[in-house]
Amino acid sequence: MLGRRWRWLLPLARRYVAWSGGGRPRRRDVIRFVRDDRGVMRAWSLYASELSIARRLIAPPQMWGTWDVPAIVTSGDLADWLVLYPGELDWFADLKELATRPKLRHYRYRAIDKGGDSIRLIEAPKPRLKWIQQRILAGILDKIPPHPAAHGFVRGRSVKTFVAPHVGQRVVLRMDIRDFFPSIGGARVQTVFRTLGYPEKVADLLGGIATNATPRDVLRDPMYQRPHLPQGAPTSPALANMCFYRTDCRLTGLAESAGAQYTRYADDLAFSGGEDFDQRVERFSAHVAAILNEEGFAVHHRKTRIMRQGVRQHLAGVVANRRLNVWRADFDRLKAMLTNCVRHGPAGQNRDGHPDFRAHLEGRVGYVESCGRFCSGSNGGDHISRRTVIGASRRALQAGRRQAQMALANRIATTTAAFAGSAGATS
Repeated sequence: MLGRRWRWLLPLARRYVAWSGGGRPRRRDVIRFVRDDRGVMRAWSLYASELSIARRLIAPPQMWGTWDVPAIVTSGDLADWLVLYPGELDWFADLKELATRPKLRHYRYRAIDKGGDSIRLIEAPKPRLKWIQQRILAGILDKIPPHPAAHGFVRGRSVKTFVAPHVGQRVVLRMDIRDFFPSIGGARVQTVFRTLGYPEKVADLLGGIATNATPRDVLRDPMYQRPHLPQGAPTSPALANMCFYRTDCRLTGLAESAGAQYTRYADDLAFSGGEDFDQRVERFSAHVAAILNEEGFAVHHRKTRIMRQGVRQHLAGVVANRRLNVWRADFDRLKAMLTNCVRHGPAGQNRDGHPDFRAHLEGRVGYVESCGRFCSGSNGGDHISRRTVIGASRRALQAGRRQAQMALANRIATTTAAFAGSAGATS
């Protein structure tokens, strides 16, 4: 405290609240704010001889906020909660980015070509770090409700709920965010944990565990070389939704002002509306891009699509013109695969080498069914009954079992004959 109630303290407190936005900034940021505040500098120039520190108020580390998350006040508490030694906690958080040698790294890397000059870098955590991240996901992140517009990586929501609000609309606007996960830096992730109520030290450690700085010998890209959300970590999807929460709020408000609906599935943004929205959709897309730029994201303009009723309105691989539907080409490929499984056996259809081809087929049939492709009757050849496809898949799987049994019997017979021949030769 400064010894007396100065008149300039209340305006300073109001400016601080407006500057912090009701959040919990870092201590160094508070010091920088006080140092740069003109009111404080003016008071110092006028009353420097009278100002003195009567006593210091240093609050002990404590949780704050109303979220139902574990109370972790110190780094020791965090180490106990994660079942780690304090040194192991610092090692996995790697706030000083010391894990640069290949044998000391916490992640395995795999690059996927997306076409053109771009790649997608998969950063998969090693088993022990993955277990730690899964504990953070189940114990902390899963307890925070996501924004209503977010449908990706959210329990109870799916591609179907993402597309459903846009079915039958006059115009659909689809936009894509460039480099969604690496665009979310470590500082933003640590801010999320501080917003949940964790002290600065604990939030920094949690953020360090959930982020990664890609070594230069893996990928020479400044975006990846700074701490960012790794695409492949269990915590990244939930944290991405939390970091995008304010942007979701702004985009929802913008859509409501234009008479449109807004949903998001990971980095795919979808807007739709009627005639009024159709007249302003080009200008609306520019406003969306401006908001994303202000929030630290970039639009992949080559993937922006304005789809009116005269063309196929598709979002995340699902058609939304009159009803939810999968693409005709995907549906025909599934029918052909099931038919060939019945006629020739499933072994020749498992071209991608799925270890459990039955589960793969059941998953594809279930996905098509969830999108409403099946119906009780046919409609111009576009639909087939659910009973027909399920029956075909069962016959294909039964044929696969019979084929496997015959192969095993042939192998046993061959081995027995070879053993009998070798035994006769020795006798």
